[in-house]
Amino acid sequence: MPTTPPPRIAVVGAGPGGLACARILARHGITATVYDRDAGPDARDQGGSLDLHADNGQLALREAGLLEDFFRLARPEGQEMRQLDPSGAVLFHHEPEPDERFKPEIDRRVLRDLLLGSLPPGTVRWGHTLRAVTGPPDGPRRLHFADGTTAEHDLVIGADGAWSTVRRALCDATPRYTGISFLEAWFHDVTTRHPDVAELVGQGSTAAADGERGLFAQRNGGDHIRVYVIQRVPADWITAAGLDPCDTDRIRTLLLDRFRDWSPRMRRLIGDNDGLYVDRPIHALPAGHTWQHSPSATLLGDAAHLMPPLGVGVNLALLDACELGRPRAPARPLRCACRPPHGGGPPPVSRSPSGGRERPPERAVRPPRLRPWLRVRVRLRPRPLKPFNSLPDAHPGRPPDSPPPPPPPHTVRTPLRPTPAPSQALTHPTRPFHRALLIDPTRPRLYGGHAHRM
Repeated sequence: MPTTPPPRIAVVGAGPGGLACARILARHGITATVYDRDAGPDARDQGGSLDLHADNGQLALREAGLLEDFFRLARPEGQEMRQLDPSGAVLFHHEPEPDERFKPEIDRRVLRDLLLGSLPPGTVRWGHTLRAVTGPPDGPRRLHFADGTTAEHDLVIGADGAWSTVRRALCDATPRYTGISFLEAWFHDVTTRHPDVAELVGQGSTAAADGERGLFAQRNGGDHIRVYVIQRVPADWITAAGLDPCDTDRIRTLLLDRFRDWSPRMRRLIGDNDGLYVDRPIHALPAGHTWQHSPSATLLGDAAHLMPPLGVGVNLALLDACELGRPRAPARPLRCACRPPHGGGPPPVSRSPSGGRERPPERAVRPPRLRPWLRVRVRLRPRPLKPFNSLPDAHPGRPPDSPPPPPPPHTVRTPLRPTPAPSQALTHPTRPFHRALLIDPTRPRLYGGHAHRM
């Protein structure tokens, strides 16, 4: 009998999400071709350090069979966090436990090399810049590349980032400038060349802000530190000031003037950097962005839900890859809920050749769907809840041991119940300064430090 040919799947973009998707598909016997515009894996800098969370990014690496390799390469000491004020005073400091694995840090380059090394040779085709995607919604789709070549695929997965070409084949949404710009500065050999900066940042990350501008410094592997100067400015703020992006000295002078109220210790994160600054204006897709379902094309990661850098972008991209790459059990036909499928009575029991009872065959169980909850960081300080009976007395004149006065006529007194303690699931024990709030209507939500049921 004729056999069904395997689907032709293309993944556009060899970032963490695209490579993880190809890896998970390959583990389940499904071949995918990955196209990337870079000339090779070492064509450009891959960016800073990433923290992969236990409740999303690490789930995808487990599905890819790479979780233990990740722990071997990650830096658990990178979970250290410091919150400073503009004078350099410490407002909050978290030092991870020796066995803490909630969100270890790993350099982007190291993570990419791990995923690349797990794929069969020839999976990634470098030097393929996608220009357009054509074809009917039901497929197949044709990919048109900058060098004039084309490729036809039954399914195209767009993992090509913020300015996705695949997204243009599905909807008209485009990223918008958020009004916030990150200016990246690098520090090399910090232990010997920048010991003050190394001590200020520690083994993890350090953040400081004054309401209008801020600094975020992050330890990377190889004795490097990246600092991001955060400002609320127009997207073209460098050229609007009459400067050239390569004019490092004049940009440094402008920044030091804007941060003149900060302490000299904090200003070292701006003025002592090695090499050029890199301007990174922050864009995001409109809230509520969706696209019409198509069986021949879809999106993951920043191509699907570009957001400001809140620490969850690559984690959600990996979770998207896990959801797309993991096979599903075939759907079973619906049956009437009021009548058993065998016509009533107990289910039939099969007999073995020897006359003994055999266990009924196991049903294929659909694996549970991962629930990619959006983690929203809320800057709230926890405050203890008080039971109602500890609130100030409404009748301060009566003796403390006397019974309460009778209720007014035509009223019913209801018993007072203590207010429940805040849900410990809402706050990770190592993150008292930032609350991780799970957007789930069935769980308590946090307002002003209190837990409420919706």
